[in-house]
Amino acid sequence: MIEHSFLIKVCQIRFKSAAVKAEALQGQQQRRHDARRHAVGPCHVTGIARKPVHQKDPAEMNRPIISTVFALLCLLSGVLGDSLTVLRSPPYVTFQDGQWPISGEKVPDLVALTMGFSIREDLDWPGLAAGSLFQRPRANALIVVRGLDTLDFPKNISSYPLENPVPFTLDSVANTVHTLFADSTPVVLQLAPSEERLYMMGMANTVFEDLPVTLQQIRGRLSQDGSVLTSLPLISLSRNNEADLLFLSEVQVLYDISALLQKHKHLAKDPAPDLYSLELAGLEEIVRRYGTDSPQFADATRILTSALQKFADDVANVYANNAVVEVVTVKTFEAPLTRKSRSILQTGTRRKNRFKTTSTNEGSLYNLAYKYDYDYAVVFNIVLWLMIVLALAVIVISYNLWNMDPGYDSIIYRMTNQKIRLD
Repeated sequence: MIEHSFLIKVCQIRFKSAAVKAEALQGQQQRRHDARRHAVGPCHVTGIARKPVHQKDPAEMNRPIISTVFALLCLLSGVLGDSLTVLRSPPYVTFQDGQWPISGEKVPDLVALTMGFSIREDLDWPGLAAGSLFQRPRANALIVVRGLDTLDFPKNISSYPLENPVPFTLDSVANTVHTLFADSTPVVLQLAPSEERLYMMGMANTVFEDLPVTLQQIRGRLSQDGSVLTSLPLISLSRNNEADLLFLSEVQVLYDISALLQKHKHLAKDPAPDLYSLELAGLEEIVRRYGTDSPQFADATRILTSALQKFADDVANVYANNAVVEVVTVKTFEAPLTRKSRSILQTGTRRKNRFKTTSTNEGSLYNLAYKYDYDYAVVFNIVLWLMIVLALAVIVISYNLWNMDPGYDSIIYRMTNQKIRLD
């Protein structure tokens, strides 16, 4: 975005300088013509009188050119800027073809809509068409790639420009899944290997029990059999460089998640939808170390593109083409990500105690409270005032029954009179 704004400013300066030069040249020619007329004298005719021709303003002449350049720069910004790419989607989730930009802060709302959930504010974005009311995806996987604007995916895949690339999380979608499917066992996995940030819920604690999550665990996984170091052509990437190892570690996590999903295909039969969120920053370290014109960046981009396509194919295979897989590519975030999340240590404690955990508050293990829903205040007031009304009704009814006169209120008491029995 900064490069495009710089090109626009350069074009404006050049066009302004061209307009100034044209005006100076026109003024110089006019002065020469006036000097020639004064030199001939007032009694001589210097030429035939002609109708003055109004010349166009150089700024107006250059206006179409400026507009064309601006249009081209806007087109380039839409093509080369940050993007949201939909790798896989079921037939009943329709993404329209077009270059409609979407804000980064609206990506969680888009994920919620694709899963059939409601959101607080309407998403005014024409890229997502209205879907079926009776079908919803079984899973949604969102991968955020930092360090480049776009990846070389096939042309038939829907891709949209991403505006305002601020950091975002899918915590709101995870809370919705937990609230609506509390009786089921959904799989919720949010992982950022470079920052060692992990959050798991439901069946994810069992399915991804052996998944390496810390950088130390992933480095150990790279030295084992079947790692990406032995299966991928590294070419210019080195096994001894920290930036290269960080990138390869994230690729290894993608392959391990795919392998675990293939091993636990029964997840697709659960009624609760599953949610996966991954943030990859290894390519950003490659760019910082070698630059975008280096062979290391080209090889890393090629490896990551292939790994993402394989991951999308595996997810779609496990969930029988009932999964949505999106990839968000951002060169850099405009602000750092600040959020509260469980640490790796807390998650490890959760794994050790998963067999002892009951249906009580999950936060009790970490002394954390529930995350209240935005409808909590409404439900609380309804229950509170209903209990107050019922308590007052019980008090009034009890008082009236205690002070009731049997002689005036019911025939049952009058039929028990001794005089009536003698008659």
